[in-house]
Amino acid sequence: MPANKVRLSIAGSNYVVLTTDSEEYVTGLAQRLDADIAEIMAQSSTASVTSSAILVALDYLDQLEKNNAGTDNMRSQIKDYLEDAAKAKMEAEDARREVERLRVELQRLKEGQH
Repeated sequence: MPANKVRLSIAGSNYVVLTTDSEEYVTGLAQRLDADIAEIMAQSSTASVTSSAILVALDYLDQLEKNNAGTDNMRSQIKDYLEDAAKAKMEAEDARREVERLRVELQRLKEGQH
């Protein structure tokens, strides 16, 4: 995919980024970042753009770490479910074979009574 040059405005500064993501996606990220920085700055008259950006970055990293932990937990649960499903499948196959063996034995016994 070819790279796009995307012009962004974040916290009063302009940037040009080169990305393979869509312009709409990157612009959306920049708008979210700009709004989050503006929110921090609005809450504190002494907050600079830099300190606000650092606080926003810390919040994003916190969200990322929590999402990664949740993802790891889901992967572990899915692995457990797949192992349980494989075990149940093997047990069902064993039961099917036992039913077939008993069916054959029952047929043999019926034939022996006649």
